[in-house]
Amino acid sequence: MTLAVTLSAAALAFLALLALLWSRWPVWLKGLLVVGVTVFYFFADDVVHGMWGWPSGDALPERFVLLAAVIDEPGPKRPGALYVWVNALEDGKPAAQPRAYRLPYAKDVHALLNEGMKKVREGVSQLGTSEPKPGKAGLAWLRPGQDEQAIKLRDLPVPQLPEK
Repeated sequence: MTLAVTLSAAALAFLALLALLWSRWPVWLKGLLVVGVTVFYFFADDVVHGMWGWPSGDALPERFVLLAAVIDEPGPKRPGALYVWVNALEDGKPAAQPRAYRLPYAKDVHALLNEGMKKVREGVSQLGTSEPKPGKAGLAWLRPGQDEQAIKLRDLPVPQLPEK
């Protein structure tokens, strides 16, 4: 799949190069072609990173089971991050595949994930919930970086098995 995306991008770039060099298109159309291929490159790069298993920058699912967490504490030259591997709960059932997420570093979430991982290592599964933190009124996409989430963890209830 990754090879197909790479070859497709290379073929598109080659065709665009041919069109720029040997076509009699007006200059504004050639400029539009350059802009279109550039936008496609960044879109394809994002898609390929998603396919290769890079952690998603998307928001956590509303309900999830915590599987693992890795803390990258901030340093003098890097902001740090929290990497979590979760299995989303959809209609009360776990999703078919788990997903990795990258969260901005926050001390309170760091402490929460540490406690949750201690319980996971003890065999107590952790049920997580996330919801957007209330912020200023208005359109969120106009305020980048304001998409923080309130994350909570609690023990997953033990399933009740039917009697024989």
